[in-house]
Amino acid sequence: PAARVVLVERSPEMAGFAHATLAHPGNAHLGDRASVLTADVMLTGKARGEAGLADNSFDFVIMNPPFNAAEDRATPDQLRKQAHVMEDGLFESWIRSAAAVAKPRGGLAVIARPEQLGALLDAIDGRFGDTEMLAVHPRPEAAAIRIVVRATLGARGKLSIRPPLMLHAETGNGPAERTEMINNGLASLFGD
Repeated sequence: PAARVVLVERSPEMAGFAHATLAHPGNAHLGDRASVLTADVMLTGKARGEAGLADNSFDFVIMNPPFNAAEDRATPDQLRKQAHVMEDGLFESWIRSAAAVAKPRGGLAVIARPEQLGALLDAIDGRFGDTEMLAVHPRPEAAAIRIVVRATLGARGKLSIRPPLMLHAETGNGPAERTEMINNGLASLFGD
């Protein structure tokens, strides 16, 4: 009940949608616990702070970066392209900002595609540790479609690989039991 969330979005148009969502009567219970900040997380130093992302100010940073390669999402729509296509060096820039704004021993969680694990771990190295990776599979026999990496600022522990998350059972289209529990707040993604 004491948790507060700041959503950060660089696109004013998309930030407007987030503001509208938070203003919806169905979200009244969030009250002053959730806010939207229009800022670019790739800003550095003083510019980042002036945009509202002060150093050492967040207990936990959750990142959902655009993680498609340009050839995967060719589109003339610039807003869609910015939301979906990863720029060169994105993980390095985003993780550098996360390390700056997280409080000492603060947490980080990032979702990405499996083929981006190397670049993501390279960006985390030296900044965050006690890193855990969880692979997300659509079904038990299918390859992972996403990875979630969680780490602690300043920690030095090694990488561990958590049990995978299966979104669906082998048959049917409904969510797997664990996925359903996570969706309903009855379990956590990393099991703690």
